[in-house]
Amino acid sequence: MHISGRADYAMRAMLVIAAAEPGRVTAPQLAESEQMSIGSLQAILLELRRAGLVISHRGAERGYGLARPAATITVGDVLRAMDGALTTVRGLPTEQATYDGVSRGLRRVWVSVDTAITNVVDQATLADLLADEVPA
Repeated sequence: MHISGRADYAMRAMLVIAAAEPGRVTAPQLAESEQMSIGSLQAILLELRRAGLVISHRGAERGYGLARPAATITVGDVLRAMDGALTTVRGLPTEQATYDGVSRGLRRVWVSVDTAITNVVDQATLADLLADEVPA
């Protein structure tokens, strides 16, 4: 599994926003606190908003907040919002990998890897990470 820079930035942004609840965090505050490029961060926040993970507020209480409680947003939700499938084989979703001959058993290994990763990232919520209690 490869965790892209965008996914890492998105996770860090989501944790800052979650920690600020019920308050809001502006993009410049986020960029400064996590030492991120404001341009990259704004693109990531837009994708997180489109994925239904954050909401943006305008006016006096402007900034970003979580669209759902931190206990219901998983690491997997954020990773998929940024990069799509958690694992791929030759650019295709893992479950689409096919092999013939002596390599037939390889598909089962790749699917098992995908299942293991999915189980970990779909159990760990933002609330778990903030409490430093990531499920094993």
